[in-house]
Parts: sequence; C-alpha cells; structure tokens
Amino acid sequence: MRLSLPIFLMLASAVPAAIPAAAQAAPPDIADEPISDLSADMAAGRTSSEKAVRAYLKRIAALDRKGPRLNSIIALNPDALAQAREMDAERKAGKLRGPLHGVPILIKDNIETLGMPTTAGSLALIANDNGRDAPVVAALRARGALILGKTNLSEWANIRSERSMSGWSAVGGLTRNPYALDRTTCGSSSGSGAAVAAGFAPGAVGTETNGSVICPSSMTGLVGLKPTLGLIPRTHIVPISHSQDTPGPMAKTVRDAAILLSAMIARDPADPATKDAMAHAHDYAAALDASALRGMRIGVIRRGAQPELLARFQSALDVLKAAGAELVEITPPKAEGMGDASYDVLKYELKADLADYLATTSPGKVKVRTLADLIAFNTAEAEKEMPLFGQDIFEMAQAKGGLDDPAYRAAREKSLRLAGKEGIDAMLTANRLTLLAMISYGPAWPSDTVWGDQYEGPSGSTGSAAIAGYPHLTVPMGLVRGLPVGLSFVGTAYADQTVLNAGYAYEQAAKIRVRPSFSPTVDAGSPLEGAR
Repeated sequence: MRLSLPIFLMLASAVPAAIPAAAQAAPPDIADEPISDLSADMAAGRTSSEKAVRAYLKRIAALDRKGPRLNSIIALNPDALAQAREMDAERKAGKLRGPLHGVPILIKDNIETLGMPTTAGSLALIANDNGRDAPVVAALRARGALILGKTNLSEWANIRSERSMSGWSAVGGLTRNPYALDRTTCGSSSGSGAAVAAGFAPGAVGTETNGSVICPSSMTGLVGLKPTLGLIPRTHIVPISHSQDTPGPMAKTVRDAAILLSAMIARDPADPATKDAMAHAHDYAAALDASALRGMRIGVIRRGAQPELLARFQSALDVLKAAGAELVEITPPKAEGMGDASYDVLKYELKADLADYLATTSPGKVKVRTLADLIAFNTAEAEKEMPLFGQDIFEMAQAKGGLDDPAYRAAREKSLRLAGKEGIDAMLTANRLTLLAMISYGPAWPSDTVWGDQYEGPSGSTGSAAIAGYPHLTVPMGLVRGLPVGLSFVGTAYADQTVLNAGYAYEQAAKIRVRPSFSPTVDAGSPLEGAR
C-alpha cells in the first residue's frame, strides 16, 4: 500500500455541472449524522432524501474537490437527485423499503454499480461500465439505499506491488486522511473511510481481502466490519481472491454498520460461498445488546510497543472490564508459514479470478482480458500507471500455475488450518472464550511518495480472521496524538452478531469517537486526546 502524486483523472460523470443553490437545505449536523438518525429525521419529516443528497453534494464539492481536497470520491451518481426525489415520493406514498430508505451510501470503486464505471482505480478499466449492479449493490437498492457515488481506493485493492502506496490510484489520485492531511488513509478501502469520516455520506461499502476494511476504518475513526465470508455476495466485484474477498460496511456507529450489514446479505447462485447466507440473515441492528459484555469471556492479545497506543488500549480494556467482561490474557499460536502460504494463495487466485471477472466485461469497453494483458497495459502506460511503484506482485502472480496446481491446494489448506482450526478456533476453545480483542492497527503513518508505506506498529489483527473468513469488527478507541486508533473484536464463523454486540456495548460505554479536524499535519497536543 503506497502513495502517489495526485494524478486526479476525474471521470466525465464524476461531478455534476453545478451544485444547485438549493443544496443548502439540510439538517445543520448532516456531516456527522449517523444512518439511524438520518433515517429517523426522514421518517419524522424533518428532512428528505433530496435535501440530504444536496447537502452531501455541497460538502463534497467544498472539501473533496477543493479545500483539503481529500480525493476520496472517484465518481458521483449523475442521477442521484432524481433518484432521491423518487425515494421521497415512495415514502410519501407509504412504500418504505427499510431503515436505509433514501439514505445516501457510497460504494468502493471495485464494485459494479449501474450508471457509473467501475475502475478499481486503474486506467485499464476507465470505461468499465457493463450496465449492471453487483448483487450486493442490488440488495442495498432493494432495501432502500440511494447510491451517491463511487469511492477511491488503493489501485487494484493494493495487490499490484509490494511497494504500492495506500490510498493512491491512477484514476483517483491520493486519498488524504481527514484527521491529518499528510497521513495515510490505509487501504485498500481508503476512499470509503475518508469519505464517511469527512461527512460525505453516513455510510459506505468497502471490500477486504486482508485488512482493507479494518485498517482504513481504524485510521479514519470509523466502525468497520469484515463479515463472515459468504454472508455477502462477491459477483461483479473486481477480485483478488475468492478464498478471502468480501465486502463489508463502514460507518460512524456500530448500529449503522449493523443496518448496512443486514441490507447487504444475499444469496447469489453465481457465488457458491453464499449458499447458506440467508440462514444467517436477520435484523442485526435490532438485535444489538448494550449489556452484551456482561459475563463475556474475552481473550486479550497484546501487540505493539508505542506507549501512548498501549495506554489507549488499556483504557479500552478497562471499559470492557467495567461493563462486565472477563478478560483473559492469551498468547496466539506461532502459526509459522501461515502468512507465506496465504500470500501464495492470493497470487494463484488473482491470476485465475481476475481473468474470470474480465471475461464478463464488455470487450468494446475493456480491452484487457487477462492478468498478462494488464501487465502489458501498465508497461505501455507506465508514466501514468507506475510513476511511483511497479507491478511486481502482478508479475509474480502471472508466473503461477492454475488452481489445479498441488502447490496452490497445499497453500490454501495450510493457511486455512493455521488461521482457523489451529488459530482462532483453538484460542477460543482452549480458553473458553467468546471473542478475541486486540489493537486493530496503530496510528496512521505519513504519506511518503518516495518510500511508500512505512508502517511500524501492531498489524497482526487482520490476518487470521481474513484467511479463515471469520468476522472482525473495529471500533474507535480514541486518538493518539490526534490520530484515530481502533479496538478489534474477532470471533469464529457467523459470530457477526456477537462481535457487533461487543462493539456496541463498548461504544455505548466509551462514547469516544472524535470528529476529524482536517489538520494539515498531526496535532502535537495531548498524546492521549480523546481518552475517557
């Protein structure tokens, strides 16, 4: 995950010709209003979908395109206002689709969305509009969500190079962190994190293969959920790995993340992983329990060495304990070779899965059909596509065999076993635990166009859950020197309600989220700002 100078090639449909003057009408706190409150305001007639869309468009124009220029949004839905008026008419007629009815939501730009190209940040996909919604987007629309636009991301979801730069893409430029503009947003769902934190929409959809929902959520002060793999369909999402890829909600509150999750679950015949999805579909927000921590045994994994971060973590643990949790200090198994095996799996699956996806795109709009074609495209367009880092991972993946290679099957078996049965499941069972808790990531590192991502801090929270396909939730636990840090809860397969309940109970007790200040650089004030 590395950065780049902003090559901000906006799509033709990205910006409306003008934001109408009437875009002023909206609740004064629209920038920080969660989904649940916005939905309640619409129900009570205090605002409307059209007013909310106008307010968000005005804010995006002022802060994403100008001012701090976060570069978090690649394209805006040119029909957003018309669709908002339709949603308002449905509400007036008594046709309500759910708590997301008329609520503007942003979608990461590797997820196909009708009416907007899906670029994955690459110029090779600049015209990739196949006239369809990904099933997850279709599910959101069916349940009332209004798709406001597409968010920037680390190009190709951070799988092009080991020296890549988080938050940068050739299409969208560099996404900036609204808490400190010279700091990373992490990746690859960088634009989704920055946009929601900055108040451009109350929620967004990201995707994760390993850390790409959790890291940007943690570093932009959001709640992010990587759900159990198989709850949410992946068809028509630009892939890395069918073993690990999943969409996930990113929002300001746990309740909002639960509302989004409930609306994203669907069974998709084209995605075998979702065959049991509807057996786990319910209203996750309605089932939230503020007393859930009472009597819950939670395994505590300590990582990192930065004193302020460790003090912030200890404060969070104190909140858990005060809410009735029983904390058990544990040491994770070594899991030797798990990371290397998983990395091999990603390279094998990238080559195969990307070719499968590209085969479904319009050949008149997308000329590349294989990973080899993409490598050739990037080489030909090196000045625009590779000004800061190359495509070494692409090249390593291209050298791999097919999915029938015994080395691939062995790598998947090893990584899955070490992450799940002998990893998370073993820790939970041996210690009679319900969940694991740990630091999500440390504070955001500086954006560096010379060296790329230079991160030193705890980052072991995401690997095992991502590889095993288990749920992982991050919730804000305050600021360290002006930068957000997150607290993670991890459970076994389909424990999504349990991790949401734990996060909700912690959130309600801690009340610790701090709004971004759009500072040019890190605040050098109190190192434990935001502590309670």
